[in-house]
Amino acid sequence: MTRLAPGPTFSAIQRTRVIAQHMNMSSKADGVEATEPPVRFESNGYTRTYILNRPKKLNSLNEEMLNLIRPKVEEWDKSDLCKVIIGRGEGRAFCAGGDVANVVENASQPETLPKAIDFFKTEFETDYVLAALQKPYVVIMDGITMGGGVGLTMNAPFRVATEKTMFAMPETKIGYCPDVGASYFLSRLDGELGAYLGMTAEVITGRTVFELGLATHYVPSARIPALLNAISALERGEWLSIDTTIEEHFAERDVSTERSNPLSGAVRVALDKSFGWGNVESILEELRSFAEKGLSLSSDPVAKEKEVQEVKTWAQNTLAALEMRSPTALTVALEAVRRGKKMSLADALSMEFGIATAFCSGASPDFQTGVRAVLIEKLDKNARPNWAPSTVPEVSQEDIISRFFDNKSAFMESKPELNLPSPSADSIPTALSNPNLFALPAEHEIEALVRGSHRTSGDFGLTVEEIVKKLDRDLRPAAWKERGEKGKNGVTEKVLDVIRRRCTVDEGGQWVKWK
Repeated sequence: MTRLAPGPTFSAIQRTRVIAQHMNMSSKADGVEATEPPVRFESNGYTRTYILNRPKKLNSLNEEMLNLIRPKVEEWDKSDLCKVIIGRGEGRAFCAGGDVANVVENASQPETLPKAIDFFKTEFETDYVLAALQKPYVVIMDGITMGGGVGLTMNAPFRVATEKTMFAMPETKIGYCPDVGASYFLSRLDGELGAYLGMTAEVITGRTVFELGLATHYVPSARIPALLNAISALERGEWLSIDTTIEEHFAERDVSTERSNPLSGAVRVALDKSFGWGNVESILEELRSFAEKGLSLSSDPVAKEKEVQEVKTWAQNTLAALEMRSPTALTVALEAVRRGKKMSLADALSMEFGIATAFCSGASPDFQTGVRAVLIEKLDKNARPNWAPSTVPEVSQEDIISRFFDNKSAFMESKPELNLPSPSADSIPTALSNPNLFALPAEHEIEALVRGSHRTSGDFGLTVEEIVKKLDRDLRPAAWKERGEKGKNGVTEKVLDVIRRRCTVDEGGQWVKWK
């Protein structure tokens, strides 16, 4: 299993246990969790909040919860009394995923197969409704946010991570494919981060969730109550006011206790090169090369040796993780991310619904095998489920496309149509227009500035300081210009990492040029 450097709160062992809990919690009967409803709804000032309320199950989603959330948020979205919609979870998780075990149980019998498919239909439709909200939507990712929980989160214009955040799309561990819009939002991350996260099921923690663009903001957990009170006091619920309010609760990195982003520098270069290939075999081959030779961006001998070893270790761990995954699931996941990059959210969800239907209908035995191994047999974490086919070379790309991506596939015959609301022309901004309007600038935006192709670049080269200033003040004036001299928190750190990986700086240490 891939083991990246842990964050300040979570060890690698703890992360592994959480993944196991994510997969295991739905295998047991729910029992009676006090007398509380599985979702609570609260009104506070100008905000309306849904609270996932199954803390003993890490707020894992079932169909009852989804059927409670959708009508309530639709009601709030039309209410003049509601200015902001907030989502959060009770306990140490926002949401650790969906009711996987129940889905597989229903999929195992022809007479209950429609129930399995209906769960995905309800889930995906709810995710889209949240993305299409007219009101500002804020999600507090203060804890475990995985699988189905990510679907409730990633389409929010305001996604707040804390030091307790644990993010993952762990589906390939159980022979399935990342869904809930993953092909849409993962494909829009910088470089090849989306393919990496979707295939490896790696857990990303704390501030790194914000730095990779999975969250739009970072706020320490202890400041969340004050943040929620501040948002509830905003009479008009304006997007810029919400953004500014969240930024005011930001905290700089404490270098004495917080690790730096483990997917930066030379590791990130190796990641992009490895996962940039169009097939799983080539990705594995590239990783083997990095596992043997490493990589460094430094000219200093001591720093170079350290960086080479870091890349070797990362590549070795990534290889070990991928070798444990279902070869079929890896191939499907990679193909979905590649296709999702050119799709709208609605089209991506429709594609994923077809994939989910195919898995439930027997296009591959690995979904059943994976859930049985993790939830029933409880295999040791180092034991590999009996995947079929067992190796990547045995998987036919042509067969994968025919079974999982062709709408004429025999395994999609029972697929109904998703009932997605038509977006309003006034829904600006929402995830349907730009889910990352308030996030750190994308790497391609930084590239455009450096190359001089961006509308604000000017006729001359830029220094590092000028690049940061333009990103803060000029790149998105509608979102950031009103902040004054202080721009988006975290921009400088991201620019410096991108420049180190992708640019050259002249001998005077001023002018930046894209490689």
